Amino acid sequence: MGNSSVAKDHPWEYLAASALAATLNYPLWRASAVGQSGFVVSPILIAGRWSVPPSWSTYVYAFLPPYKGGLATVLGMTWARAAIFWGSDYGRMSLRKHDYPSSVAAVVPPLIVSTAVQCINMPLVRATITLQNPQCEHNFPNVPESMLHVYRTHGISGLWHGTSAGILKTVPKYCTAVVVKDVMEDALPPARTPSENLWRSACKSVVAGVAGAALTNPFDVIRNEMFKSNLDLIQTIQHLKNAAEGWSFMSRGLGKNLVAVAIPLSCTIFLTDALIQWSSNSSTVSHSATLRKPQVEDRDERRRPQSVVKESKEKSERR
Repeated sequence: MGNSSVAKDHPWEYLAASALAATLNYPLWRASAVGQSGFVVSPILIAGRWSVPPSWSTYVYAFLPPYKGGLATVLGMTWARAAIFWGSDYGRMSLRKHDYPSSVAAVVPPLIVSTAVQCINMPLVRATITLQNPQCEHNFPNVPESMLHVYRTHGISGLWHGTSAGILKTVPKYCTAVVVKDVMEDALPPARTPSENLWRSACKSVVAGVAGAALTNPFDVIRNEMFKSNLDLIQTIQHLKNAAEGWSFMSRGLGKNLVAVAIPLSCTIFLTDALIQWSSNSSTVSHSATLRKPQVEDRDERRRPQSVVKESKEKSERR
């Protein structure tokens, strides 16, 4: 994961890694959405007897069915992350080839791609987060019903309500993750073996994921509160300040966000590197086998009796 040639040659690896990371981490995203939105989870009993501690109830709820909007959430995150990471890697090296400064090449591609992705995905994001409210009086069964309710209640613009906070959250998160990933790529010593390359990728992925998640938590809180209250950006910030008696709202759900955002980001980066490495190794082995095959056939032909070889050639000529 790191240059335009790799990005150009391996788009499906980016998509597959994003899909796998989104699927594995869906419950963590659900826990983060519930925690940052301030949704209330009812007490959960295990086997009807043991009560789950309140500090763990959100995580337990996130893993329990029904998984409303699960497929839509996974598909939305899949194409979004694949587009951002692929577009950032391809764009960065393309700009470098045209002699743009490294800082411009590092920041501009994720800035443009993540902004576009956020605007396109916004109705889906609002609908899927609304579905996660366990106390929702409407009890929407699926994403289309949730979108339809928003449209009927707030009009077409309501589907994009919270886009400003979403951009303030998504763009810095992915710009930070991509820039940190690229810095780590240049700073870490070159790998000499495939296993060393995976360890190198793991270090790069973890640092990039944590940095991207920690720096943008306040914008997650603001965006989710805008979904819940339908207030504008300034009113939402003022409401959160009053409710929390200060700026402490900025850390609301931080622990869950570090888990729900840092892990998927790190997984996406690491899995992309791993799939690209596996694909490249498979192609190398296949190419080597193809090169060796004619040599083996020539050697086998020399071992065959001359009469058989002559007969085979005559048959080939007649055909």
